[in-house]
Parts: sequence; structure tokens; C-alpha cells
Amino acid sequence: MDDARLDLLARLPWLRRAFRSRLWQPAAMLVTLGFFVSAILTGLLGTPAGSRNFGIVFVWIVWWALLILMLIPLGGRLWCAMCPIPAPGEWLQRRGVVQRTPGRLRTLGLQWPRRLRNIWLQNAGFLLVALFSAIILTRPSITAWVLLGFVLLSSALSLLYENRIFCRYVCPVGGFIGLYSLIAPVELRVKERAICRAHGSKECVVGTAGSYGCPWLLYPGGMRRNAACNLCAECVRGCPKDNFALNLRPPGSDLLVGAERRLDEAYKSLIMLACALIYPVVLLGPWGWLKDLANMQTLAGWVVYAFGFLVINLLLLPGLLWLTVSAARRLGGMSASRSTLFVDYAYAVAPLGLAGWMAFSLSFLFVNGSYALAVLSDPFGWGWDMLGTAQVPWRPQMSAWTPILQVLTLLPGLLLSIVVAYRISRQHSPAAPSQRVWWGTLPVAVFQTTVTLVFVWLYLG
Repeated sequence: MDDARLDLLARLPWLRRAFRSRLWQPAAMLVTLGFFVSAILTGLLGTPAGSRNFGIVFVWIVWWALLILMLIPLGGRLWCAMCPIPAPGEWLQRRGVVQRTPGRLRTLGLQWPRRLRNIWLQNAGFLLVALFSAIILTRPSITAWVLLGFVLLSSALSLLYENRIFCRYVCPVGGFIGLYSLIAPVELRVKERAICRAHGSKECVVGTAGSYGCPWLLYPGGMRRNAACNLCAECVRGCPKDNFALNLRPPGSDLLVGAERRLDEAYKSLIMLACALIYPVVLLGPWGWLKDLANMQTLAGWVVYAFGFLVINLLLLPGLLWLTVSAARRLGGMSASRSTLFVDYAYAVAPLGLAGWMAFSLSFLFVNGSYALAVLSDPFGWGWDMLGTAQVPWRPQMSAWTPILQVLTLLPGLLLSIVVAYRISRQHSPAAPSQRVWWGTLPVAVFQTTVTLVFVWLYLG
């Protein structure tokens, strides 16, 4: 899985020119910033009807589908390179938008606490947003305040700390993008690590007259995973040795980098899988009483929902995986501790979690996507018809095909998850015969298959 590589920068001259240009990233950020500002304005000033408001339709239907179905599976953290949320703070830091401004970043230069240099804050932030998702996804003003809160917090952190602290350690969306970027078929890596070791000036870290050091506080010469690389290409522009490649590689390669597996990312994998199971039940299922609880029809009902939601995310699914890896350890004769195996095998469910989110997003997109045409002409819901599409009726698309497409999306996720689980079992038993490794993989594969069958039941049942 982790051997074949194809350098796209070497094969595609136009892509190489784009990566070395300072223009493409701020240009993309300005475009997305325009949509971001529109979403906030329409959310605060427009109609409270979510299906007629640009903020709801283009954030939670169009953007979300684009992110989950295309950008993450194909580009990893590519969205983070063009995300508008850190743009104001980053431009204030740099005192410019396109060209590098001489001098140090405009910031107090505080050091982010060492104990927070992980994604636990992102896990907590995602769970908090997910708890209120039934409200955020349907009420434009709430969506607008959430988005505005993100940009204000990001800007404040940019003034206190150097570079993108919000993106790396705080952003609730960035946490799961980082995890799922490990599955993506592209990677930005150095060609030869020996060249980096021998080169003392490290322009990829400190920057040059025409480039900044890595805004995500990485040493690109030692990078082995996509998790904290947003493909901004500052390192490519600054490297005097032309030692970077944008590789096309087998999907899921980074999941096998055992030395960098961590408990916070393991929990992120399980949280995302649990939410991928919960969302179709609450938002798309026939159980109206569940949706009422999530919508906070009563405070007591929402407390019950929140308790169940957190128990599933933090106790039930992790507990099931713990029992699974205990069986895998016994059957596979592995000497590693249960806690080590728990962390490692949690990465093996990440492809299934991404596939689950893709399946959910397909249903959301096909059911609600037609709203986008109307709100393009009337983004505030004020009766405009700028493009002549305001009266286009809502019409679900591909209703008969959606469940089939969802199953066809889940099956590759299951297959890749089982392959990764086997490779992890092999890492823990490098000298064992294949039969013994498969016995160690079996409980994890059963766990993954059972979760897939639950997904299939939700979408076909």
C-alpha cells in the first residue's frame, strides 16, 4: 500500500508553476471569503427559513457535500489551504495578502501550551458543535454566529500566537479533516531526507524573502503524514534545493505510520464514526421524537439526548473497540498492550468513518440540493430573482438510486479498513505466519463489518 509514488509536480508543469506562485492561495481564500461573508450576512439579516437562506443551503448542503465527497477524499487538507476563517488573522499577522512583507509576523509571539499541542480541543469542539447540530443546521442566525465566532477566535489567536494555532489545535472542522487526510491519495513530501539533513539554513521553517516558514509549525523535512499539512506550499516556494514532491500514492498510506499514532486521533476516529451513525438516525430517520429532542423542544429532552449522544461517542463505541482489540490480541498472539492496540486499530476504522460520512452526505445532497438554485437568485429570502431561478421548486434527486450509491460508497471504505487492520496486525506480528495475522485481524474485521451492516440497514431499511 505504501510503496508506489508518482510526483505530480514533475509530471504536470502547470501544477508546479501554480504551487510555486504566491497568488493561488490568497486568490482562493478571497473567493471563499466572499461566500463566507455572504453566509454570515444572509444568516443574520435574511429569512429564518433555512431552506430559503443562502447561509444554510450553501454552508451545510453545498460546501459540506463538496468537502466530504470531493476535497477530503481526493485532496486531504486542500480545503485548509483555501479556508476563509484564518484569512483575516493571517493577513493581519503578515501585514499583507499576496507578497511577503519584510520583518517578523505582527503578533505577541506567545507559546501555545505544550499540553494542548494535540487535537483534544478539536475533539471537544466538534462534539459541542455536533450536540447542537440539529439547531445549527436549520437556523440561519445560529449558523451565522457560529461562523463569526470562528473567525473572531481565529483572528484573536493570530494576534497572540504565531502562525495558524487556531487551525492546528482548535478548529473543530480541522480535526477531522486532519484525520481523514491520512486516507487521501496525495501527499506533499521531501524527495530526499538526506538533502534536508545536510542543509542547515532550513528555509522551509524560517522562510525567505519571498516565502514564509510553515504556518502550521512543521519541519517539512521530517514530515511523514498529511495530518498537519494544509498544502499551502510555502515550503515548496522557499526550498532552494527543489526537494519537494506532490505525490500521488495509494489511499490510506499514512494510516500505517505507526510511530505517530496518538490517543487523541484515535478518539477522533471513533467520534467521527459514532456521529456518522447518529446523524442519519436523528436528521434523516423516521423517528420524529429523536429530532424533537435534538432540536431542544424541551430542555429536559435535550439533556437526555445530549447524555445519550456523549455516552455513544465517548463510552459505548470506544468500549466495543476495546473488547474487539482484546479478542484480537488473544487470537493474534500479540504482545503489545491493549491500550496500544486500541489506539492503533482505531486508525483502521477511519476509512469506514469517512465512507459513512460520504454516504450520509449523498442523501443530504440529493434530497436538499435543489434548494441551491433558488437561493442563488434570492439569497436573503427577500423575494429577489437575480438569476431567474428563485421559483425553481424543491425536488429530491435520484431517490431510487441514492441507497444503492450509499452502499457502493460504504463497501470500498469497509475493504480499505480491513486491509489497514491487517497491515496493523502485521506490524505487531512481523514474523508470524499469515494465518496467525489474519486471526488477529478477524475480530476487528467483524467489528468493521457489523458497523457497515448498521449503515446499510439505516440507508436500505
